[in-house]
Amino acid sequence: MSGRPTARTLAALGAATSVVAGAAIVLSPTALADPSAARAAAAWQAREVTAEGFVPSGWGTADWGLTIDTLIALKATGADDAVADKITETLKTRAYEYFSLDLWDTKGQRIAGATAKVLYAAVVSGADPEAFGEYDMRQEVLDLLAGTDKGPEEGRVKDKVTSGNDNSNTFDQSLAVLGLVRSGEVPPPAVDFLIDQQCSEGGFRLYPYAFGGSGVTGNCDAQDDPVLDPDSTGMAVQALLAAAADGVEGAEAAAKKGGDWLTSIQKPDGSFGGSGPTAAPNTNSTGLAGQALAATGHKAEADKAAAWVVAHQITEAGGGAAKADAGTIAYNDEILADAKANGLDPLQRDTWRRATPQALLTLAQIPLGEIGVTDPDPGGSDSPSPSSPGSSAPSTSDPASPGPSDSTTASPSGTTATTTAPGTPGPGGNGKLPLTGASLLGFGGLAIGLLGGGLVLLLIARKRKEATKA
Repeated sequence: MSGRPTARTLAALGAATSVVAGAAIVLSPTALADPSAARAAAAWQAREVTAEGFVPSGWGTADWGLTIDTLIALKATGADDAVADKITETLKTRAYEYFSLDLWDTKGQRIAGATAKVLYAAVVSGADPEAFGEYDMRQEVLDLLAGTDKGPEEGRVKDKVTSGNDNSNTFDQSLAVLGLVRSGEVPPPAVDFLIDQQCSEGGFRLYPYAFGGSGVTGNCDAQDDPVLDPDSTGMAVQALLAAAADGVEGAEAAAKKGGDWLTSIQKPDGSFGGSGPTAAPNTNSTGLAGQALAATGHKAEADKAAAWVVAHQITEAGGGAAKADAGTIAYNDEILADAKANGLDPLQRDTWRRATPQALLTLAQIPLGEIGVTDPDPGGSDSPSPSSPGSSAPSTSDPASPGPSDSTTASPSGTTATTTAPGTPGPGGNGKLPLTGASLLGFGGLAIGLLGGGLVLLLIARKRKEATKA
């Protein structure tokens, strides 16, 4: 497949533990690290879901990537089953707006990361992934895997678009592996390609080529000065643990190495940053990394990450001017301080919607390979207890006016530039938080009305770069 040893070769060289042990890591029941804080965060996010069953972007239109992030958060915490079910039913009829270009361009085109993310959403929701609305999402993903004729790309989940370009990345590959593992068997080449994105230090690069390039460079060590991305590593580690549970050789060893790398870069206060423009500590990166640390058995480090995230959660007692939005989680220190002083700025509400579902993952500490399998709320509570941070939050839909937000440059992880995907995303409306998987279909009508066909074509070009979030 490439100059790098395959997953099986790595296994032969010796894993620290057996695949059976890896399965125990992934599938053993995992208690919530902080059930009250995690459910309060998810309950706040649930109230941002519209009556139509989606989370709006900063423009007020459906953001399908963020909607799936919300579904994952709800399934990880058990915070609101009714809203989770509503999202699932909406996705069954409208997810094609996210993973295809059927309403915009030649039918049959597919965006790899979005397709993989919808498969994963179908799995965690408990729906049949092979009959998710009108689509067999498992087959849709399998159809996007590169074959043996693609050389070092074998096993890569690839965009299928008439332009011939491909912006799929490690986030997309991780989601594909997770979805395929949990809907049946995962083809070993898909796992091998994911392992190829890991450098010898243990971290994973975001793209299978250097920034600004397009041709796959083989394994990570073959690339000059690869940028190792904590967000991508958190995703890849969890996908590989799921593959290890499925019996794929070499996956556990790579996952363990990735978890160890995350511990080596964790900041003294427990936080993580992304890479590139998002390198500063933020709750999105800390949420994903902390979830991966818990999944790989690094409990002390995972708990430290969770404590840092909790310190950025709005509570009734300490939320100041933002206490009515108790439960939500700020992206960083600056945004938290501003909210406590002035309340949540309606123009920045989109920022909080994007930070909260990913940040709470380190509070729930249920691996991505386990969400939807383990009951996160054995007591059956659909909402936070009266004493929890989110118990007084209002409204069942977004009350805020949509703010300006570059949703055409979206990301699955909350990271940007060299650290996000599948496009080259930019920051959110306040320039501080990148966006997560926004759909462009809603923007199309606005664009047509305002600027005409030329802008529509531009949006179509950008749509294919849209992210899948993590």
